[in-house]
Amino acid sequence: MKPLSGDRPGHPAATALILLLLAALVALPFVLPGARAMGTGGRIAIFVVLAASYDILLGYTGIVSFAHTVFFAIGAYAVAIPLARGWGGWESILLGTLAGAVCAATLSAAIALLSLRVRAIFFSMVTLAAASLAQLLASQMRDVTGGEDGITFALPPALTPAFRLLAEPLFGTRVDGRMLTYYLILAVALILFLAMLRIVNSPFGRVLQAIRENAFRAEALGYRVVTYRALASGLAGGFAALAGSLFALQLRYVGPDSVLSFDIMVDILLMVVIGGMGTLFGPALGAALIVMCHTYLQLALQSMPQTVRDLPLIGPLVGPLLAPDRWLLWLGVLFVAIVYAFPAGIVGTLRQRRRA
Repeated sequence: MKPLSGDRPGHPAATALILLLLAALVALPFVLPGARAMGTGGRIAIFVVLAASYDILLGYTGIVSFAHTVFFAIGAYAVAIPLARGWGGWESILLGTLAGAVCAATLSAAIALLSLRVRAIFFSMVTLAAASLAQLLASQMRDVTGGEDGITFALPPALTPAFRLLAEPLFGTRVDGRMLTYYLILAVALILFLAMLRIVNSPFGRVLQAIRENAFRAEALGYRVVTYRALASGLAGGFAALAGSLFALQLRYVGPDSVLSFDIMVDILLMVVIGGMGTLFGPALGAALIVMCHTYLQLALQSMPQTVRDLPLIGPLVGPLLAPDRWLLWLGVLFVAIVYAFPAGIVGTLRQRRRA
């Protein structure tokens, strides 16, 4: 097999959006060198991996799981715990990342093997219970996880803002540890995304799509459906854990609210649905859109001109709706509009129009 997938976004507009996203992430530190911008770019790269890993379950295999944040948290805690205990260094990060990925993949496959024989809705309830249990354990095991306060830790000196790689600025931008951390996250995220793209376009990925379309027919053709679903769950859990490790490196903090919140699970679902299930490229665009809205939508409402709110007829009605604390309302409106305009997600609908 080729080392890279031959899959494409499937439409010129989708291809342009993906290339624009990649170019923006690569050039971001030199165009917008502030901490907020680089933090947003790193978060987009991480959630691209997380949303794409969930698409392996939902879009390619047809599995609805609410426990994806559990594996995300395992990867984050696997890096944070040894660093917080003073086992610093690159070896600790590497071993923690690998250990978290293996643990998450094993747990995800085990949950699938134990639960996937039941109907889909009951499996979803099992995963929801697993997510609730994980959040409870993370809050109660204070000696290990730090409880509700979480864990704060230090990174190797090369990844700290005080580190200087170059004495002089490059293109007018200081090359420090924050920039190195950003490009490390971006490079690893790109490699992980290409690896997932290769997997879903392999013969194994074709079997997963066959199971999604008709599990009974796939079983009749000789494929062990439960085994393939368990393997898909293990792969998705492992990639989610790797995304969690990157998230820990970016935040330098891990807590139940930052990695196990149900709001994160909802965001992952939105990313996959908005972008287009079963495409991988779609969740990447969905991740960028949702993260940008979370970061800048409230700021955009704050910067809305006061003249709009002072209009004589519509001002009293529009003013409260444009309040910064109404940003979730506008996020919901945006979601409804996108779903209405792109019923199969952005990339999914564009692919359908191209084929038509």
